[in-house]
Amino acid sequence: MTPTSTDNLKANLGQAGGHLKAAAADAGTAIKNAAGVAGDELKLGQAAVKADLADSALAGIAAFEEGGAAAKEQMDALMDKGRDLIDSAADLIRERPIASFGVAFAAGFIIAKLARGSAK
Repeated sequence: MTPTSTDNLKANLGQAGGHLKAAAADAGTAIKNAAGVAGDELKLGQAAVKADLADSALAGIAAFEEGGAAAKEQMDALMDKGRDLIDSAADLIRERPIASFGVAFAAGFIIAKLARGSAK
């Protein structure tokens, strides 16, 4: 018996259906594999972000510690300059005591006048 056109159509449609079913199964597998790989990549990315944030925190702490040391250095420099200024003033007073007394008296007089003027 020779297959008819209808039989050939049914056979071809059956094969097409089988191929579509296999394609759907392969697509499902591919999606599952892609999701697994994406999950792995997400975990790797998350670990990298955590490492970068930890490094950033450590660098910030180090900068904070260095900031304290830098502030101490600046304070020491200012204290040295203040001592130098006091020493210079003391030397000037020793060299010219009468002039220094006159300047101090004039400054006190001006401050007293200003204080009385603002009290009214």
